[in-house]
Amino acid sequence: MENAKTATANGTFNAPEVKLHFLDYWRIIRIRKTVILAVFLLVTITTTVVTYIQPKTYASTVRMKVERDAPDVELLGTRQYGGAYDPYWITTEFETIQSKSILYQVITNLNLNKKWAEKFGEENDLRTDITYQFLKRSVDVQQARNTSLIEISAYSDDPQEAAVIANEIADVYKKSRTNARLQASTRGIETLEKEWKEQDELVRAKQAEVDKMKNQFRISDWEAQYGYSMSTVEPETLRKLEALRIEAQAEHASISTLYDQLTSMTRPELKKAVAIAAPDAHLAQLIDRQAEAEQKLASMSEAYSPEHPDIVALRKTFDTINRQINERLDGILEGLKARTAQFKARLDELTSEVDKAKKIDIDAAIERRPYFQAKRDMESLQFMREGIGRRVTQEKVDAAIPRFGIVDVIDPAERSDRAVRPNKVLNISLGIIVGLAVGIGLAFFIEYLDTSVKTIDDVERALQAAVLGVIPQNVGSLLEEGPDSPHAEAYRVLRTNIMFSQKDPKLNTITIVSGGAGEGKSTTTFNLATIFAQNNQRVLVVDSDLRRPSLHKILKVSNSIGLTNYLLKQNTLEEVIQTTSLPTFDFMPSGKLPSSSMGVLSSLQMKELIQDVKRRYDWVFFDSPPIMGVSDASILASEVDMVLQVIQYRRYPQPMTIRAKQMIEKVGGNLLGIVLNNISMASDENYYYYSGYYYDYYSKQDDDAEVKPKRVAKNEDKLEIKQKY
Repeated sequence: MENAKTATANGTFNAPEVKLHFLDYWRIIRIRKTVILAVFLLVTITTTVVTYIQPKTYASTVRMKVERDAPDVELLGTRQYGGAYDPYWITTEFETIQSKSILYQVITNLNLNKKWAEKFGEENDLRTDITYQFLKRSVDVQQARNTSLIEISAYSDDPQEAAVIANEIADVYKKSRTNARLQASTRGIETLEKEWKEQDELVRAKQAEVDKMKNQFRISDWEAQYGYSMSTVEPETLRKLEALRIEAQAEHASISTLYDQLTSMTRPELKKAVAIAAPDAHLAQLIDRQAEAEQKLASMSEAYSPEHPDIVALRKTFDTINRQINERLDGILEGLKARTAQFKARLDELTSEVDKAKKIDIDAAIERRPYFQAKRDMESLQFMREGIGRRVTQEKVDAAIPRFGIVDVIDPAERSDRAVRPNKVLNISLGIIVGLAVGIGLAFFIEYLDTSVKTIDDVERALQAAVLGVIPQNVGSLLEEGPDSPHAEAYRVLRTNIMFSQKDPKLNTITIVSGGAGEGKSTTTFNLATIFAQNNQRVLVVDSDLRRPSLHKILKVSNSIGLTNYLLKQNTLEEVIQTTSLPTFDFMPSGKLPSSSMGVLSSLQMKELIQDVKRRYDWVFFDSPPIMGVSDASILASEVDMVLQVIQYRRYPQPMTIRAKQMIEKVGGNLLGIVLNNISMASDENYYYYSGYYYDYYSKQDDDAEVKPKRVAKNEDKLEIKQKY
């Protein structure tokens, strides 16, 4: 068997990895189906009962079109634009409809304090705040899907009352919106008129101040109209003066530049430049005469000597002309200098006159500046007063214009005789779904809290030991069921694994122990011994559970003489061993245990017994009490060759089974492996492959054997083995 081979040669054991599969979840559901079904039925039945005993509730709904405030026509001089989108506006209106300001008025209008006090059996009228809480819980406000319409639903056990409440809430809300707008408009107009009067008083005071300053500074109407001070000098005169100044400045610059250039030249350059820049007729004649004299002097110098009187006289004439030219040039330069000074004086005079005129204007403007500032302040006040006045007029016209569309009731609430609560179909459907979910959840929670052994993997992982056999539920005595019993195959598998695990053929004594009571070790001991005996091996079963023996009941023999009698040396071995219907199967009952001989299993006589029966039989099986309860099982585990530990499926927590294994190892017992007992093959498909095949095989074999009658055990004849521990 595969599980038996997981133990290695050196005695260590490798536990398989745990991997959850969908079948693991399905297994939990199948195993816990009772819990799931119980919770499912409980929740479903409770939901159904509560649904049918709840009082009926009726609902009526009114649909309204609610918009922001807007006039029917555009105001004069204005243009109406849609306001910015506000995602919270409609939600705000929901809260407003359910506010005390609306619902308190509804309570008053419908006299709900008195009506509901009579409904609830109260002697006095309900307080308004209490009625408000009831009313708010019975009202639901929401937005119609994909629209801007508001739906107000009222719930009541009286269908007529539900309709009346819904319509009254819509009516009160509509009046509240209208009154709120009128009050806001009236308050706004009053505030604006008060502000206009204050501005008008400021304008009048500022006007008086401006008039006083106008007379003080002699401000003309022209100046007052155009907002700046008039010049004391005629604009045309000032313009001419400025033109003359500019002209004089240009002339002075020109003559000054010419003079500077001429004074920096040599005499020959000056004579040429003056002839062009400042033509002079007398200078031109002198230059011509000098040229003529120079020409004659040149022609005569060729004919006469330098000392010739004509040449000397001509030279004197040339020098005289040259002196005259120089004197004339000096005179011209002096004239230019005088003209430069004249133009400079004229320029300075005109500049002084222009500056004087401007200074007079600037001084006058500075002196009159407070007037113009006061005038501008007055104009600003007038502008504000006129703006407020226009706003007052606009608000008055706006208030006078009729409005529509603020709150319009599209569909008034009507009486409905069909109850909306409880919703039987919905409630029962939810009860079914919730019951199923809670049941499955509780099943998995219980499975999570359950630390008992559930699978082979649990055993091998927790105990680090191989599972040698898996025994199904409802196993009877194999002596009566016969070797062809489907249950026998599970024990044959166990026998095969034991023989493979037997390291030495001389090791033939086995005790089967369990951690707690009721795990089926006695049944396992008896049936396993039967399988060995059916295989033609001499087998002895010793009922060494001295405190609560049970194997003699299975064989229906007497328990008056047995193991205790032999250990106390009252009878011989042959006298205490009994035969059975199976020739190779012998049985030693426990016998009566005196209270003074509780430790008889630890005696030397017990050890000698074990050695004696080892030689006489091929296999010797010792039944034992729970190892966690008394010390007898520990003594047997230490004295026999091999130990099997029986663990019942889903009975005891894993720490208990681990502790039992530790006790076996602590006393030196040779633990072969684990037997997993009482498995439900029908509800847990994980174990089907261990034994299910054999059930199918033998059932088909019985169906095919027509000549062989079916072996059916009647209830009164069938021997039932009850697990005592």
